[in-house]
Amino acid sequence: MISDQAGTSEPAHGYPRVLTSGALASRRGGSTALRIALGAQLRRLREASHLTADEAAAVIRATGSKISRLERGRSAARQRDVADLLTLYGVSDDAEREQLLALARQAGAPGWWQQYSDILPRWLELYIGLEEAASIVRAYEVQFVHGLLQTEDYARAVILISNASAPAEEVDRRVSLRMQRQRLLTQSGPPQLWAVLDEAALRRSPAGPKVMRAQLEHLLELTALPNITLQVVPFQAGPHAAAGGPFTILRFPEPDLPDVVYLEQLNSALYLDQPADVIDYVTIMDQLCVQASTGVASKDMLHALLRQT
Repeated sequence: MISDQAGTSEPAHGYPRVLTSGALASRRGGSTALRIALGAQLRRLREASHLTADEAAAVIRATGSKISRLERGRSAARQRDVADLLTLYGVSDDAEREQLLALARQAGAPGWWQQYSDILPRWLELYIGLEEAASIVRAYEVQFVHGLLQTEDYARAVILISNASAPAEEVDRRVSLRMQRQRLLTQSGPPQLWAVLDEAALRRSPAGPKVMRAQLEHLLELTALPNITLQVVPFQAGPHAAAGGPFTILRFPEPDLPDVVYLEQLNSALYLDQPADVIDYVTIMDQLCVQASTGVASKDMLHALLRQT
């Protein structure tokens, strides 16, 4: 059950008491966080009823994979489907039913990023929502500084690499989207960002020394924030465990929700949440952090690069 001060007693039928949509709505993460919370509640109710995903799916005329997507917060739930599932799970208390139905309504509300739907592919839309809902973001980058840490000029230069022929207005909107994402680092209750950058990302400027110098200065400023940790993997470290390329691990405040590994590709992305896959990447990230320079040494490297730029 998602912990909250809004009551933790068990209802008469013995199922976990649900959290009110108002309590959840006040938390950081918006609609994606609400979908994750709703899915977790539905999964607990199904398991408490000793029903399989396929059995639940039959009631809403769907497949077991759809139930899986709903329970992981990967897709929005229709009011009718939630109502039918609650009936199947034996949730008859009117107040509890209304709480979950209200949660489903709010979970279907568009996130702030929907205003960029004309330039935002669906695979990236999912990531932005998960990023907003995460409590810990661990990322390894090889070629570029992580998007949450980029200056506006650096972001524009990176975006232009693959959008050189795009209209200026579209490029501006893509830059604006990236800058909007960064607000979560300085808002109330921000996630912990632990970024590991390969030294190559700090030496390869996408738009000349002036842009790179400002980016290095920005990184030094960000490391002063208590929720940001930055490590650099120097060339002298040699081959390391993350030779396969960049990846991001997202962890959520709800303890029963699995970590998600995000692997961005050229025109798509992979989202891994199976325990075996996640453990592999967490292990690699842990090894990488040991091989990387410490936070203090990484700052020293940024200062040294600034003097050379």
